[in-house]
Amino acid sequence: MSRPTGRARPAAPAVLALRRLPNPRLTGIGAGLFAAAVMFVIGCADWLLFDASSAVFGVLFLPVSALTALWVRPADLVTAPISVPIAFAVGIIPISGGTGGFGGQAMAVVTALAVHAGWLYGGTLVAGLIATVRKVRLMRARQRRMLLAAQTARPAGQPSPAPRAPQRAPRRPSQR
Repeated sequence: MSRPTGRARPAAPAVLALRRLPNPRLTGIGAGLFAAAVMFVIGCADWLLFDASSAVFGVLFLPVSALTALWVRPADLVTAPISVPIAFAVGIIPISGGTGGFGGQAMAVVTALAVHAGWLYGGTLVAGLIATVRKVRLMRARQRRMLLAAQTARPAGQPSPAPRAPQRAPRRPSQR
């Protein structure tokens, strides 16, 4: 590949390092499953290694939210901010500390969700911002492509043709 001539400047080393990272395109369901599975593994590891530290869990939730929003395919961008809170709820199950059967565990999860809502909102905000920025960039790129196609469709020196009124086919009398 040759470099294009013109105003192209070399990319920063950090940008080059980011370009080497994997760039999967997950469906909406795939992104949700990815986030839920990773958060459950993080919750279990947090329970084993850090004695159910909510700060460790919350801090690790933020990059999972970002990766989920970055790796979802463009057609499913709206699912990233929806699936991330669900993944948080799935991941908090191991560290919630409930006892006494299903009812006790469910109450511990609900309490943990209420107590750690800041992390939940933060991760959802991260996913929402990334998905919004990606969508805006996609819409601008599409608009640029359409403008470029319109400019190349007609020569630069010729004015655009005047719009003609659509002609209707003659009506036939209705038969009863």
